[in-house]
Amino acid sequence: MEIGPYLMLASLEGAVTAAVLALTAVGLSLVFGVMRVVNVAHGEFFMLGAVLAWWVTSLIGGHPALGFAVALLSVPVLVGLLAAAADMTVLKRVSHDPERTIVATIGILYILQQVTLMTYGPDARPVVPPFNARLALPWVEFVGGRPQLYWPWGLSTTSYKLAVIGAATLVLIGVWLGMTRTRAGLLMRATQMDRDMALAFGIPVERVYALVFGLGAGLAAMAAVLIVPIQQAHYLMGGDPLLLSFIVVIIGGLGSLPGTVVAAILIGLSDGIISVFFSPTLAKILATLLVALVLVFRPQGLFGERRT
Repeated sequence: MEIGPYLMLASLEGAVTAAVLALTAVGLSLVFGVMRVVNVAHGEFFMLGAVLAWWVTSLIGGHPALGFAVALLSVPVLVGLLAAAADMTVLKRVSHDPERTIVATIGILYILQQVTLMTYGPDARPVVPPFNARLALPWVEFVGGRPQLYWPWGLSTTSYKLAVIGAATLVLIGVWLGMTRTRAGLLMRATQMDRDMALAFGIPVERVYALVFGLGAGLAAMAAVLIVPIQQAHYLMGGDPLLLSFIVVIIGGLGSLPGTVVAAILIGLSDGIISVFFSPTLAKILATLLVALVLVFRPQGLFGERRT
């Protein structure tokens, strides 16, 4: 069989990774862009979203779609409110200083991780997808110069994976519209450009910071809710999303939302294709090498602006 069908399947798997990674990394990039805070606890908010999704779906019971819908709507809000409270009670106390906030978010990381371990336990637990129909993937082959459609045996995906890609795309469009077309987005962009000038114009910067920190964590939690029916909820699952998010943000440009999305697509697709044809370890090594090249030749990232 030709390599083309397998390449298409690997690209679809990479697109799912890219969609979830884009949501997670956009949340991290938004926090850094507006607040200049490196949120080391971002992966634990992702983990918390997955664990709470399992808890909500188990509590509601009934048809899997009902519990999943409630989790998708409520868990990002709950995690966002928790993150906003952490900002107001911890990060605000250290004046959002870049160095001290790294230490503070490391403390938040361990608190969330250990509390989850004590309450949720060490086991990995699955969430039943709301729908999971198997879909055969067609492939076009040219025979005698004419295209013919056929379905290679065993080449398929699930309807839920396609839904994850669509849902993440809609959320990212919503974030972009919120940042560019709403008053809250205007306040965030004004605070990002010049904090002191924003204060002079009466913008409640501390409230904007809490909103941004909560929004970033909420996006990570939403990504976790979407991916947990494919993976499993575990109290140590926040490490990889945090690492990949940092890689994406560095490549795309710190604080650049378009650059973050483009980098997430690049890393996600390459991870899916390389993992299928070679190994996941090689995919991570190449991503790390790409970060090194970006830092050497374009330190501000592909879409970032050089700061003077």
